Amino acid sequence: MNKYIVVDQPQKWNFLIENITVISSQYYLTNPKFSQLKKARIFNLCRDYSYQSKGYYVSLLAEARGHLPIPTVKNIVDLRALKLVRIVSDEFDNVLQQSLKNIKSREFTLSIYFGQNVAQKYKELSSLFYKHFQVPFLRVKFNHNIKWNVQSIRAISDSEIPQEHFEIIQLIANQYFRKKRYDTPKLVSYDFDLAILVNPNDPAPPSNPKGLKKFLEIAEKLNIYAEIIAPKDLSRLSSFDALFIRQSTEVNNETYAFARKAQQEGIAIVDYPDAILKCCNKVYMAEALNNANIATPKTIIIHKDNKQETLKIIGLPCVLKAPDSTFSFGVKKARTEEEYDLLVTEMLKESDLIIAQEFCPSEYDWRIGIIDNKPFYACKYYMAKDHWQIYNWKAKKKDDQDGNADCLPLEEVPKNVLDMAIKSAKLIGKGLFGIDIKIIHNQPMVIEINDNPNIDFGVEDLHYGDKIYATILLALKSRLE
Repeated sequence: MNKYIVVDQPQKWNFLIENITVISSQYYLTNPKFSQLKKARIFNLCRDYSYQSKGYYVSLLAEARGHLPIPTVKNIVDLRALKLVRIVSDEFDNVLQQSLKNIKSREFTLSIYFGQNVAQKYKELSSLFYKHFQVPFLRVKFNHNIKWNVQSIRAISDSEIPQEHFEIIQLIANQYFRKKRYDTPKLVSYDFDLAILVNPNDPAPPSNPKGLKKFLEIAEKLNIYAEIIAPKDLSRLSSFDALFIRQSTEVNNETYAFARKAQQEGIAIVDYPDAILKCCNKVYMAEALNNANIATPKTIIIHKDNKQETLKIIGLPCVLKAPDSTFSFGVKKARTEEEYDLLVTEMLKESDLIIAQEFCPSEYDWRIGIIDNKPFYACKYYMAKDHWQIYNWKAKKKDDQDGNADCLPLEEVPKNVLDMAIKSAKLIGKGLFGIDIKIIHNQPMVIEINDNPNIDFGVEDLHYGDKIYATILLALKSRLE
């Protein structure tokens, strides 16, 4: 397997590593050869892993390309959620207290290099943090009140490593990069009660009140205890055995924290944190769909160096998408070159990469509901009144914000649409997905893979009725078993 160390400035890389190529983040993100490379392990040692930075995208696109990144995007996002950091550190609190018991000061900083510290006495503690976060260079700060607690944890670059540590880290690094296997935390499974996460202030909830009531009703018939919980209830999650997310998912809202905590505690989930990370990012989806040879409207990932070339290929009008746009929020249409330049400039201020897509107007989109790689409902979603999208959030009347929908038996869905939906869902893995497909010139094209599709009473359940709710709940039950 090809191994690459990805850094911001290869000329400033301080370590000599045998049989591994050191490349820049820009080169990995923009050189087409990496999209075509089938087997690779990517060691992402960028200075900045913040959301939508180059460091973030290196791991995200590595996953989309089928490469094996360290750290994963999941690991990167975990670092930013201090609640999750503390939950994880609580799991090995005994080791933490024992390791730091002889320190006299009230504060202590632990630097972890490839899962180790330069002092052997912190070996076990360093290894535990690394197994959970998988970030090659970590710095953990602790403070002492009644006992030692984690104050902060962050990734650092090689430029922040003290000079006196370099000699021993060189040895640690060579040991690390010679390994064939890299540790990942083990998850466990439980049984019994279901939490349904709902945000009462959600601007675009994935289930309407009658739909939520149906989930509770069908759960009772299936002998599943179900309770609706709110974003403030993260601390209660451990008392449940399964989590069903019915709040709009984003990497930066509570849904990811709930899903990640559930996964770390072995709680059954719909949907997994990996699905939230991947489906919520249009850059990942563009790369993954292209890599799997699944037809989409002509799509290009825009960065600061290819703005004008993109316009020549895509043409006008074109659709511009923020990486984490959901329910048509953050999706723009550029009609003129001036509008394109203005929108792209503004959007690149928020993210290093955005999406440009060929404009493919249609009367409706197919939505195929998939649970654990099996289709279980089909809808036609029509465009909102006098608008080019299903949702028109600027409509003056609430009734005009979204278009009509028809719910149909799966037998009436064209076979090529159904096959494409199943193939697309498999890119993400097991879970609940809504695959949006347009038919343009008699050819189906995937527009979106939604990790948290609508299950509304009177819409998605209109043909199959209670079976829709039961199918999802039984999928959760099978995870528990």
